[in-house]
Amino acid sequence: MGIFSSIKDAIFGKKAVASEPAAPAPNPVGSALDAATSAMAAAAAAPPAEVDVDAILTAEAAGKDLNWRTSIVDLMKLLGIDSSLANRKELATELGYTGELDGSAEMNIWLHKAVMRELAANGGKVPADLTD
Repeated sequence: MGIFSSIKDAIFGKKAVASEPAAPAPNPVGSALDAATSAMAAAAAAPPAEVDVDAILTAEAAGKDLNWRTSIVDLMKLLGIDSSLANRKELATELGYTGELDGSAEMNIWLHKAVMRELAANGGKVPADLTD
């Protein structure tokens, strides 16, 4: 599992803030197999619930002195993920960064925006100012 997967899992695992799709109503008529088949079909057809990344991270950061909105290091710390340069280099490589892997401000800013874009691409609701 890559570092981005760890970030995504740490955020998306806190879906209590997200809007979940309603569970399909039980099928009073027909066999249990029909009901199970109907439920699986409904789940497959329903779009995945959008996870409100901003709300989750804001709630998680309450009372903490971490600026997750602009700092990849603070974002990783907030999620309990090792924010060392080695891990940020690995994450940058994983997300396709082509610049110097030196922990520069340029690398870190790119990395933060890339993580936010990837979260949005994977079903996260992320404010536009965090992705561009």
